[in-house]
Amino acid sequence: MRLSMDEIVNAVCLHLSERHEVPVESVEVELLFDEEQGFSAEVSVQGRSRFIIEANIKEAIARYMLTEYDQRVFPSQITLDVEDEIWADIA
Repeated sequence: MRLSMDEIVNAVCLHLSERHEVPVESVEVELLFDEEQGFSAEVSVQGRSRFIIEANIKEAIARYMLTEYDQRVFPSQITLDVEDEIWADIA
């Protein structure tokens, strides 16, 4: 299964809104890729900005897969990749 960039952003938004107990509308996410640093995201939760690393993104995707698709997925089964945009392959 493959998740689009929009679904990854949704996964991170939903995950952070649950963790911080805030409305999902107050979470903003920008996915990033750097050849040296790998995948990350700049997130803003109620105006407070920070960066999350690839492991956090995979954790959000795993939770999203369980809640939205009723599939238990482990981070080791998730591969992030990029060409024109970022996507996730689920093994």
